[in-house]
Amino acid sequence: MGNGFQFFDIILFAMIAVFLILRLRGVLGRRDGHEGGLPDIFDRLMNQGKKPGADNTDPENNENGENVVKLTDNFSDTDFSATATDQTPLAAGISAITSVDRQFDINEFVSGARMAFEMILRAYASGDSATLRPLLGDEAFANFDRSIRERETAGQTMEETLVSIRSAEAVEADLEGAEAQITVKLVSEQVHALFDKDGTAIEGDPNLVITVTDFWTFVRNTKAKDPNWTLVATRSLD
Repeated sequence: MGNGFQFFDIILFAMIAVFLILRLRGVLGRRDGHEGGLPDIFDRLMNQGKKPGADNTDPENNENGENVVKLTDNFSDTDFSATATDQTPLAAGISAITSVDRQFDINEFVSGARMAFEMILRAYASGDSATLRPLLGDEAFANFDRSIRERETAGQTMEETLVSIRSAEAVEADLEGAEAQITVKLVSEQVHALFDKDGTAIEGDPNLVITVTDFWTFVRNTKAKDPNWTLVATRSLD
């Protein structure tokens, strides 16, 4: 008889435990309207530098042997939990772009800008206007193409060797209507020389590696299906 009561107690306690577990699970699993909805950029910035093979303190080589800067110190001291009015203009611009393009990632953008930088320099030096066309805005392409034609007419050749990209960082970001605009500062080591038709160097030095600081501005229509950015303006620090 006593064993029967003990068996009944075990069954009763088991039923109570199951009931409590189900109630607890129901409470923890209930949505209260505050999960999700934040721009993806916040999660990405909080996890910067945690991707395999990345080192944000010092540019390292990616799988193609090129330097990649994931995110610069401009972001490391920024409080992205603050309101837009408390953010730096750069952070606010990036947040604005992310709000209309949830797939946008500033790290991926800077990496893409580095690749575009190398590709455009190579195409310009070799006079490859066909490669330049889809990478540049109309005005920028017209300027590059005109320079290439003038060089060809004069019988000149250019040597433009990109030795390394020492750093790359987004320094300006803005969203005007549907157009996103980002300016990237690129510091690189290059060998630049221009030769006349006789092979004499008339500009630069083929034996000298120089450090060049460029500011390249890219734009993209966030409402367009094309995910690519185009270069619309360039300037350099002499």
